[in-house]
Amino acid sequence: MLQYKKKGKCMLAVKQEAQEMIQNLPENCTYEDIQYHLYVVEKIKIGVSRAENGEVSKHQDAKERMAKWLSN
Repeated sequence: MLQYKKKGKCMLAVKQEAQEMIQNLPENCTYEDIQYHLYVVEKIKIGVSRAENGEVSKHQDAKERMAKWLSN
């Protein structure tokens, strides 16, 4: 299994990870299904990375931002 290091952690090569994800999808999946799963995995990885780097919002801050957004 190919691996590379990013910020001190070993991670599967992106190509290998994508191949494994596709293998786990149903045989009748569409290109749209594959794109959606790739998109979701990418967003989750970005969120985890931000959380690990302390780039998170406090719950109260999020509630205040949502209140402003919903009031417009």
